[in-house]
Parts: sequence; structure tokens; C-alpha cells
Amino acid sequence: MSTQQTVALPPTAPVLTRKRVRWGELAIRALLGLAALISVATTIGIVVALLVPSIEFFRDVNVLDYLTGKEWAPLFEPAKFGVLPLIVGTLSVTLWACVVALPCGLGAGIFVSEYAGRRTRKTLKPLLEALAGVPTIVYGFFGLFFVTPLLQDMSTGVEFFNALAAGLVIGVMVIPTVASLSEDAMSAVPQDLREGAYALGSSKLHVSTRVVVPAAVSGIIASFVLGISRAVGETMIALIVAGTLPKLTFDPRQAVETMAAFIAATGQGDVPQGTIEYKTIFAVGLTLFVMTFVLNIVSIRLVRRFREVYE
Repeated sequence: MSTQQTVALPPTAPVLTRKRVRWGELAIRALLGLAALISVATTIGIVVALLVPSIEFFRDVNVLDYLTGKEWAPLFEPAKFGVLPLIVGTLSVTLWACVVALPCGLGAGIFVSEYAGRRTRKTLKPLLEALAGVPTIVYGFFGLFFVTPLLQDMSTGVEFFNALAAGLVIGVMVIPTVASLSEDAMSAVPQDLREGAYALGSSKLHVSTRVVVPAAVSGIIASFVLGISRAVGETMIALIVAGTLPKLTFDPRQAVETMAAFIAATGQGDVPQGTIEYKTIFAVGLTLFVMTFVLNIVSIRLVRRFREVYE
């Protein structure tokens, strides 16, 4: 006598179908897409606005002479179009800004993230972010009438306009950016990593510097690059404190001129439009854009290289 077994078939999975069009969701997607399109279009517009006059400029000035020339005097006769003094002045000011901003910003980020209590963190972080909202013109006059006289009283031999004071003030301005972004990156590190290190007998200093900082290194690098980019493109502080005298020197005690300061000083309307002197604004602007663009590409590669993913 044979027995038959009945095999129960699994229930059919319900098919999820959209019963009606969600107009609100479609509107939000359209707005987000429009925002992304505006960002891309703005970037393209900036490139075109810089590129077209720059091409006209380089029809009259050799690119190699422009990049390697050691004299910058576009308004004199005969005109000199060597941008190297402006690049050196920009790098000199940026270097001293990094000396202040990177270690101080990272130290402030470590303190807020790892050492400060909850009440201290709630008080200190808004103060740091408020420091980032101070107008740069205020920083400029602070550097001209306080930092420079202070350096002169210390017998450093600085001139009235100098790259050292400009770099120090720009570094102070950049500290909140580096500190805030670094603190956000370190706060995103899982607490389990800290507890595991403490369980092995590590001190808070070892946990902060050898566990948390390496785990958040991609975010810290991004904060460094953003701070450096802001220092490279800073205008008012460099214009007021560093001066407008293009010199091919790395001596921070002397007056220099940065690329951003030259653009601001020349773009005030004293130079007739359409002349080659006027087109120098766009050529220098394109050079500055390329420098910051390369810096951002390098930062993206570094962030992707050292990024840590936690589950």
C-alpha cells in the first residue's frame, strides 16, 4: 500500500507595485537634480570665464616665459609677465599658514573629540565655528596693526608688509576649519575601537594618537586640504598684510604679493578692459584655479587611499 506525501508549495511573494504617482517625491528628485546641475554649470562657467581671456593673453605672451619668468611688472614699460614671484609669494604665505593651522587645528580637534567633556564640547565647538565667521578684512587689520608690530618688537626684522604676519593670521583664520572637520572625522570613529584599546591597557594619549587619529586619517587629510586651499586663495589678509610688491623670495620678513592679492588689486578698475594688462587677471586666476584643482585631485586620491569603512 503506497502512501502519497503532499508537498506544500511556498507562498507566492507579493508583487509590490506603485499604485499612484508620488508627485512630492518626483518634485524633490527634480530639485536635487537641479541643484547638482547648477553646481556643474557654475563650475563650467567659471572655467570658460577664465579660459577665454587667458587664451587671448597667451597669444601675446609665451606660456613658458609666463611660468618661468622671474619678474612680474605688467603695468610697467617694458612689461614683464613672469608669474613666478606671485607663485612663490603665495606658497610662502601658505607655508606659514600651514605651520599654524594644521597642528593647532588637529590638536583642537583631538581635544574636542577625545578629552573635552560633553558640556565643554558644546561650548568650545560653537566658539571655534564662530571664529571662522569673522570677516577676513578684520583679520587683515588685526595682522597689520597687532601681529606685525608684535613681530617688530620681537626684533625679527620684519618689514611693515611681510609674508610672515600674513601667514600667521591666515593660519589662525584656518584653524576652525581644520579643527571642526577633524573633530567630525574623529567623532565618526566607532567607540568599540577606543574600548578595545583601553581594554589592552592603553592610555588616553595612546588611544587618541595611535587609534583614533589613524582611523580618521582620511577625514583629517580632507580637512588639511580644505584648509590649505582656503589659505592659497585668501585675498584680503594677503592684500593688507603681505603687501603688493612681487618679489621672488622665500624670506618671510619681506613684502610679497600673492596671486589672489594681485587679482584683487588689479581688478579695481584702474586697468582698461581688453588690454593685455587687464587679461593678466584671468591668466593669474586660471593659474590659481589649476593649482587648487590639482590640490583637490591629490586630496581625493589620498582620501580614497586611506579611507576606513566600518560596519
